[in-house]
Amino acid sequence: MDRRAILDDLLVPPGASAHIAKIDPASTPHAPGDRATTEAASAELNRELADLQLRLWAEAERSVLVVLQAMDAGGKDGTVKKVFAGVNPQGCRVTSFKAPSEEEQAHDFLWRVHQAVPRAGEIGIFNRSHYEEVLIVRVHDLVPEKVWSKRYRAIADFEALLADSGTTVVKFFLHISKEEQAERFRKRVAKPHKRWKFRLADLEERKHWDAYAAAYEDALSKTSTAAAPWYVVPADHKWYRDFAVLSVLVGTLRSMDPKYPPPDPSIDLDSIVID
Repeated sequence: MDRRAILDDLLVPPGASAHIAKIDPASTPHAPGDRATTEAASAELNRELADLQLRLWAEAERSVLVVLQAMDAGGKDGTVKKVFAGVNPQGCRVTSFKAPSEEEQAHDFLWRVHQAVPRAGEIGIFNRSHYEEVLIVRVHDLVPEKVWSKRYRAIADFEALLADSGTTVVKFFLHISKEEQAERFRKRVAKPHKRWKFRLADLEERKHWDAYAAAYEDALSKTSTAAAPWYVVPADHKWYRDFAVLSVLVGTLRSMDPKYPPPDPSIDLDSIVID
């Protein structure tokens, strides 16, 4: 399997339109085989991700920010659970952005986001993110267009600042179909251990599917940059979603090539005796 090919095919090239509607959410581009084969490949990638993350943590000079966005039931929680299984939790931090508090609303829209970016050595994961400020606010007309339309530039500049400061930004849109979302909602209602995730508000949001799709297409098209690229991951099949996200993350960390720091040169390791 050409690992470079999957990165290139899922990437939204800077300056290009995302064309989300033309991507089949049930497709599995560059999967190594059937579900079982692909899950076995994902297990290998999980192990490699854990090793690369440990090296990043030990190096403590750079960081990685992973942004996850999707329609409701798109698989953000599942991606965090499956993709980062086995990763050292000391060096991995997940932030879920809910409705802003009164304190957060008293500042610019990126204030609370900047406080959550990963420290040197960490992988930070945003389960939803600053992109809600050009998605939900647009769909529900929470702020005027003259306000949210300026945020694309602010977001791109913010992410460029992070990149210049040593944070590699990787963004994923988990692309599911409206039919798959409906099936996942049905399972949440039917299965007792999933009911806690279901809200009536999810059905109200579903009525705005087309508006969200248009908002996502604009957001991805206007903010996929060399410094902070977007990847559109077909996500109807959870096993493929995990493989695709792992492939991109492992490829990204491979290119960063984090190193274990050398031992303290003032210590003569050959002379150390531990009784």
